Amino acid sequence: MSEAFDPLEPLPLGATLDLGAIDAAGDPGADKDALQEQTAEDGAAIAELAWRLHAEETRALLVILQGMDASGKDGILDTVFGAVNPVVLAVRPFGPPSDEERAHDYLWRIHAACPRRGRVGVFNRSQYEDVGVVRVHDWAPGVHWPDRFRQISDFERTLSENGTTVVKLFLHISRDGQKEQLQERLDDPEKHWKFRAGDLDERARWDDYATAYGEALAATSTAWAPWHVVPMDRRWYGRAVAARIVRRTLERLDPQFPPLAPDAVGLRVE
Repeated sequence: MSEAFDPLEPLPLGATLDLGAIDAAGDPGADKDALQEQTAEDGAAIAELAWRLHAEETRALLVILQGMDASGKDGILDTVFGAVNPVVLAVRPFGPPSDEERAHDYLWRIHAACPRRGRVGVFNRSQYEDVGVVRVHDWAPGVHWPDRFRQISDFERTLSENGTTVVKLFLHISRDGQKEQLQERLDDPEKHWKFRAGDLDERARWDDYATAYGEALAATSTAWAPWHVVPMDRRWYGRAVAARIVRRTLERLDPQFPPLAPDAVGLRVE
């Protein structure tokens, strides 16, 4: 799969996925300056299209960012969505569930955070924590994981059929790439706040996470909620890929400014 892999294309439906076979550095011939310029242009286009989506107020876009620790989710938020008017953008990070959230089914808190019509929602982590970290740590003993994959896909189909376009970006970082990022958090005083000692415990479970996410992505990449695997070892490359995917999605939606209301036609302001 790595030889023919195109991060701009969604994962094939029902594909067997080995994350280790996908190069997390992306295209070796990519031009950094050109892609950074393209990313800025795409960011501006995303902001304009998102504003039109807001004005139209009949549909929503949900972008899911999922990945290993230090895979670059915050950087994607800054670079891809930084120009979007805050009125339009609804960003939701998902940490450990609260007591109230644990008292409900695992999708309860997810559904409550989905964007309303006219908004672009971005999930920093998502329902895929419940087939990732929950599975790796065995926090839901007895769960039949294919059932949970089906439940998530059905949930995303419901969103799609009710006007929310769902795009899922798995930010793919290599083991070496994660090491570099975590070490930078230890070395750079401005990034100390991002580091937890527990990050190293999670890193020790790398193979378990790769297996869990590989199975989850393969089982839940659907026509109504496709997965894209975004190479993130070179941040500038991955951000360019993510921006282009989001821009293309909004262009396909092609939101339009609504016409003047009939009762306002012909009126003038004196």
